[in-house]
Amino acid sequence: MKVLAVASEIYPLVKTGGLADVVGALPAALAAEGVETRTLVPGYPAVLAALDASEAILALDLFGRPGQLRAARAGALELFVIDAPDLYGRGGNIYSGPDGWDWPDNAFRFAALGQVAARIGAGEIAGFVPDVVHAHDWQAALAPAYLHYGGGRRPGTVVTIHNLAFQGQFPPSLVGPLGFPPAAYAMDGLEYYGSLGFLKAGLRFADRITTVSPTYAREIAAPGGGMGFDGLLRSRRADLSGILNGLDTEVWNPATDRRLAATYDATRLPLRHLNKQEVQRRLGLRQNSFALLFGVVTRLTWQKGMDLLAQMLDALPDGSQLALLGAGEPALEQAFAAAAAARPGEIGVHLGYDETLAHLMQGGCDALLVPSRFEPCGLTQLCALRYGAIPVVARVGGLADTVIDANPMALAANVATGLQFAPNDPGALRYAVARAAELFRERSAWSAMQRNAMAASVGWQAPAARYAELYRSVVRRD
Repeated sequence: MKVLAVASEIYPLVKTGGLADVVGALPAALAAEGVETRTLVPGYPAVLAALDASEAILALDLFGRPGQLRAARAGALELFVIDAPDLYGRGGNIYSGPDGWDWPDNAFRFAALGQVAARIGAGEIAGFVPDVVHAHDWQAALAPAYLHYGGGRRPGTVVTIHNLAFQGQFPPSLVGPLGFPPAAYAMDGLEYYGSLGFLKAGLRFADRITTVSPTYAREIAAPGGGMGFDGLLRSRRADLSGILNGLDTEVWNPATDRRLAATYDATRLPLRHLNKQEVQRRLGLRQNSFALLFGVVTRLTWQKGMDLLAQMLDALPDGSQLALLGAGEPALEQAFAAAAAARPGEIGVHLGYDETLAHLMQGGCDALLVPSRFEPCGLTQLCALRYGAIPVVARVGGLADTVIDANPMALAANVATGLQFAPNDPGALRYAVARAAELFRERSAWSAMQRNAMAASVGWQAPAARYAELYRSVVRRD
């Protein structure tokens, strides 16, 4: 089976979030299921620079902008790359300019991604005619719409929602310039509350819709969690499913991770204290192996519940420490920086992103806080499980699906892997942090929970089997 994956980012070439990790890791896991995957991505400078080999295979006219489609390889990744400097030849963030605002031509930049995906899906590349086109998030979601209105060959189509909050809405005046007939702008087409909706198009025309955890699939079909799409998703409930994300267990492996100060496994947990010491050193925290070190590795946003954490910093348990790595909303960056300045040695903050420090914190922090208001799946808590950093998570989305709460029954059965809390407010978060501190004092129980966490199945094997089954269900036999 041949699958064309379509995405705006892919690890390790270009990454702004978990989408890139998923798109980069899934092809190798699918190969074990007999699925050959090639991934179509924009030719940002970072992508073009990372290619081991490439060959121009198709001339492109992308809404009046010239380009080439390149068949390429980068490491183990088999790629199609859209080499169009007018659209993608820019430094900095792939979605926004230096001023922090979205690039004004994002509609064309990502419509081009969907349009080229449709051309490949329609069979224009003789050496790779896909059985399925799998589009990830709004940036790729026009692919099923272009296939629908193109009237040619139709492969099976799947759209995966990684985060429903990002929807891709643009002025309806772009319907024609983007190559759609006027009739496409309708409630059963591209129209979405008076806008041209990229994600709406994908949800309307894809054969199947997936999201990245079973609980999130239920949440987004409910009025409170659908962000305007709940009615459409309920109407397509039979085609909607949640498949948990996995983790690249070779990249995230505490036994071999060269970014750690000390590698370890579940039989050598005491070695984690060397990583803890290095986290404390890097973030200016007091060297104290007995202090409960909470970690946070996240975007500093309302969705991630970082305002809730900022409100309860004074309630951190006595003697505990907080290490935070992230960037995001300026007000939250300022709040955490001020807290670190006011409490040196207790709160350490690194504003920005540092992949090495992210690995080190997973390998050295005792617990990882994930108080998200909503979380489609989350990869941070999967990394925490893998590294024995006990996740303390809100009971939402993929967090609820992946962490077994340390309630009395789970502790007695020796199956607990972390702590969940609800509702998502400062009081519940404060109580969860206090529970973590109480458990941390019971060293044997804490160590048992770490070993349970590290034994949890967080890889791609089971999710890849689910995706392969889904692909087989949409392959067209005509």
